[in-house]
Amino acid sequence: METAGYTTLARQSGLMREMQIVANNIANAATTGFRQEGLIFSEHVQQLERGTSVSMAHGDVRNTSFEQGALTKTGGRFDLAIEGDGFFQVETPSGPRLTRSGAFSPNAQGDLVTHDGFRVLDAGGAALFIPPDASDLSVSADGTLSSRGRPLGQIGLMMPADPLTLRREDGVMFDAPGGVEPAQGARVLQGFVEGSNVNAISQLTRMIEVQRAYELGASFLEAEDERVRQSLKSLSQ
Repeated sequence: METAGYTTLARQSGLMREMQIVANNIANAATTGFRQEGLIFSEHVQQLERGTSVSMAHGDVRNTSFEQGALTKTGGRFDLAIEGDGFFQVETPSGPRLTRSGAFSPNAQGDLVTHDGFRVLDAGGAALFIPPDASDLSVSADGTLSSRGRPLGQIGLMMPADPLTLRREDGVMFDAPGGVEPAQGARVLQGFVEGSNVNAISQLTRMIEVQRAYELGASFLEAEDERVRQSLKSLSQ
């Protein structure tokens, strides 16, 4: 295969990955706390003989959008949303993880947990306990939980130290291998949940653009294959 074919194949591979990401964004347009993703392409330039060079693109970095999602009022005592930059920190079997999905509830032991049963952590990494008699639970803007005028704990709002290292583990859960740090300027709202920050219209538009670009690349590869076949046929005659 000639250089043009390899370059086009690299482009097709990146477009396929981007199509998968865009499709996943659209599928989660109504998922609470979902963060939209994009793909960052890098370019590799190789010097060839006689002063020429070849350039190939590779989509290898997923970029997470931190744009605020729409806030929906639920009135639930344990429904929490973050206004501003930041994530809730939760405990999983694989270690602490970050999420924007704040539809919490107390488990049988009184720990505040996610819908998957992962315990919500405070700023120091400890689980938050909700007493059974905390029928008047209130959550202040800084994440402090109170009942009957006494504080119960404070929800930890964290940010990845290096946002580009943030890795999605499922729809709404993230790992921050570069470490975390306290979020600045974020507010907690009780009785609200944050919706997905996916812009469905722009994602549908992008899906069409990627599909057309992929089809164009496929047409080029077919034409290149036919050109090579005809050249070989001519040489064999």
